[in-house]
Amino acid sequence: MPTEFRNEPLTDFTKEENAAAMRSAIKTVQSELGREYPLVIGGERIKTGSTLESINPANRTQIVGRFHKATKELANRAVETAYETFQTWRNVAPHERAQLLFRVAELMRERKHELSAWMIHEVAKPWPEADGDTAEAIDFCEFYAREMLRYAGDQPLVKLTGEENHLEYIPLGVGAVIPPWNFPLAIMAGMTAAAIVTGNTVVLKPSSDAPTIAYKFFELLEEARMPAGVVNFMTGSGAEVGDIIVDHPKTRFIAFTGSKEVGLRINERAAKVQDGQLWIKRVVAEMGGKDAIIVADDADLEEAATGVVQSAFGFQGQKCSACSRAIIDARVYDPMIERIAERTARIKAADPTDKLTTMSAVINEKAFKSINGYVEKGKAEGGRVVAGGGSDGEQGFFIEPTVIADVKPGATIEQEEIFGPVLSVIKAKDYDDALRIANDTQFGLTGAVYSTDEVKIERARREFHVGNLYLNRKCTGAMVGVHPFGGFNMSGTDSKAGGRDYLLLFMQAKVSSARVGATRKRAEAGTAI
Repeated sequence: MPTEFRNEPLTDFTKEENAAAMRSAIKTVQSELGREYPLVIGGERIKTGSTLESINPANRTQIVGRFHKATKELANRAVETAYETFQTWRNVAPHERAQLLFRVAELMRERKHELSAWMIHEVAKPWPEADGDTAEAIDFCEFYAREMLRYAGDQPLVKLTGEENHLEYIPLGVGAVIPPWNFPLAIMAGMTAAAIVTGNTVVLKPSSDAPTIAYKFFELLEEARMPAGVVNFMTGSGAEVGDIIVDHPKTRFIAFTGSKEVGLRINERAAKVQDGQLWIKRVVAEMGGKDAIIVADDADLEEAATGVVQSAFGFQGQKCSACSRAIIDARVYDPMIERIAERTARIKAADPTDKLTTMSAVINEKAFKSINGYVEKGKAEGGRVVAGGGSDGEQGFFIEPTVIADVKPGATIEQEEIFGPVLSVIKAKDYDDALRIANDTQFGLTGAVYSTDEVKIERARREFHVGNLYLNRKCTGAMVGVHPFGGFNMSGTDSKAGGRDYLLLFMQAKVSSARVGATRKRAEAGTAI
């Protein structure tokens, strides 16, 4: 184990040996498609007979996996089992819990391409996007393991004569971990790893659109010798079993990443104290964004156009950090439109198993219909489609990368999170106007500014109200340890995933204070007796 954290290198698929390794992994995964997976509670595999299917968004007839759905009784049992296991796991030494994550990270490195291949099939991630997802999951395990060792060390306190004082961080209890489908390995693994390395136990309920990759990660936890019951794997709908684990009086915290609507619902339910509940539940939530890139009149237009397009259409625009608004100074508006449209036209949505594919299908039929509806809404509200606009849902849920120009501030597609490959382009009168438009949203996750003027850059640092601000670069691609990730307002609770304060969200501080000499005197008195 290196003493210092280093980000996992991304794979260079231009090297034939790496491309061959990925093709081999894809074949391996294809030979395992359609298998049946159980619930796992306290190490016991459970089949209920009622199943849900995970399908390949790029090939809607291809079943990736069949998963047994939990009942309300089993959901309650999962929380109770996690609570029982917590009584012992909480006392496992922090360095032992950290070693578990180090072992998991090493197993993920050994099977890196296979894990990526599962995401290529389950959520239609192109090769580079899947590889980045796997690398980030490794980073989370490595980073949080080291952070736990840091928090387990001596914590600085002001010295007081006559007393010995000690501060330690202790775990919270049982956590419900509810991850999204768009980073189905990285975010799921990150939230789970943070919870267990700090001494908590977990009920893991992955998205119904991406349960297979979550199960593969769960298997790695078991292989790394995680005790039974520390993580309990449960699939099923949020309405049927998600509410059960959120509401349960023995649930101490909820870690959630997903839509604003679901996040607010979880927060509201968690705030209600249930019979027998002894604590105020903690909610760690990341809930999306309506992210903007501002292009000032002095920007390098070539770099800005590339950054906008990469940010807008990476993984089909299905990132909470994706650029869905390009706010362009009127003085460079037309030439920027040309550059953005030209770059977008080169992107073709295709089969994600193909090495050359840079964009593929959106996650499911519901998203397909919703995104197409936003495109029509944008046109109806006066927007002008300058690239894309088409879709084909026959074989998979394919939507062309779409650029809609002349969108007015306040328009539906300028305000609501679309979560798909649709970019709204808004003309700003000047830089002041651009900042005003950028901040006129209920979200505050990521943003970027392209400008060569240091005064404008400094104003963005002060005035652009987002949790992650990028300057003269794209607004996606946060790296663990480098860009702690989390936003303001309706983007969530500002939980900085991959940052040095993230683990604090899963722990509570306890201080013990002893009068110097008192304990020794009692011991001596006891010996005399």
